[in-house]
Amino acid sequence: MTPAAPTTASGTDTSANRRASTTNAGTSTTSVSSNAGRYAAELAAAAALAIVIAVNSPLATTVIGLICFGILHNVLELRYVLGRFGDLLSGGIGVLLVILVSGIAVTRLGGAYFGGWATPAEILLGYAVLGAGAWMSLRGMPRYAALAVILGAAGVSLSHAAYHVVVLAHLHNLVPLVFLWEWSRRLPLPVRRGFRGVQVAWVLVVPSLVLAGFVDRWMNPDPSAVRALVGEGAQLVSAVAWPAAPETGMRWLVAFAFLQTMHYAVWVWFMPRAAPEAAEVFEARWPVASSRLVWAVAIALAAALGALLLADYGQGRTVYSGLATYHAYLEFPVVLVLLTRWRGLVDSYPDH
Repeated sequence: MTPAAPTTASGTDTSANRRASTTNAGTSTTSVSSNAGRYAAELAAAAALAIVIAVNSPLATTVIGLICFGILHNVLELRYVLGRFGDLLSGGIGVLLVILVSGIAVTRLGGAYFGGWATPAEILLGYAVLGAGAWMSLRGMPRYAALAVILGAAGVSLSHAAYHVVVLAHLHNLVPLVFLWEWSRRLPLPVRRGFRGVQVAWVLVVPSLVLAGFVDRWMNPDPSAVRALVGEGAQLVSAVAWPAAPETGMRWLVAFAFLQTMHYAVWVWFMPRAAPEAAEVFEARWPVASSRLVWAVAIALAAALGALLLADYGQGRTVYSGLATYHAYLEFPVVLVLLTRWRGLVDSYPDH
């Protein structure tokens, strides 16, 4: 059985999806199912390797990972999201989301000029993105209830901005679980359960064990190869550590380094292999953006940003933060839809 192209939340196929569906003959459910066990084993092996590396050198893992895979995973994740869920981000709601996310990018890139206003502005625009996601994914009273919750959460974030920044940094690395869970719906039930179990283990269980102190004896805070770029790494640790418990900063950094590494593995390695139909739909919508061109642009941008990060890590991190805004924030409305209108959106991959 060949997976149908992604549909709108209402289940209506678009012309781009219909054109792409003719190219999907090589990505059958049977083929994916036969590889699912291997995919799960490979992701488990990747997680085992990632945690060893993150524990032994969390600063170097974080910095070198960003240099090598930061922009590359941005481009590939955007391609997947726009290919798989592009219908959700089209029309007026898509224009609004682009405007809001572009505003966040401006506040990040111009943080030095906005001063103390930059973080509150990003928080407000970020919650506006969530509000747009709630508006398009819900109807009736649930919609207004969600908007009320979002408004209240925005108030909490504004009054606790330091916590908001840390939560956002880690939340982004947890998002792959939602996409992997949705992807696995195409698998037969027994295989699906095993695959999902592996994902829950590395996304939730492993970081929880790290934060609980189970790997403290092996953690190595030495910045080693990246000392010239980030010094002793105090600023990097403070960006991901829980503000009320600075003594646990290295645990938070290890958890972040591990999840970031797996985040890259999902978007750079797993999704291009396991969900090629998303790239095919993307190309059907925007024929000029061929797979070869997308990879070429991604590698070129990665090389340029990598050079900037090596020359001036602080400046390069600011530029990356601005560019990464689009993939980081556009995924949230899609996640809201997946969580609130799950079956109606993904019925193109029937249960077995």
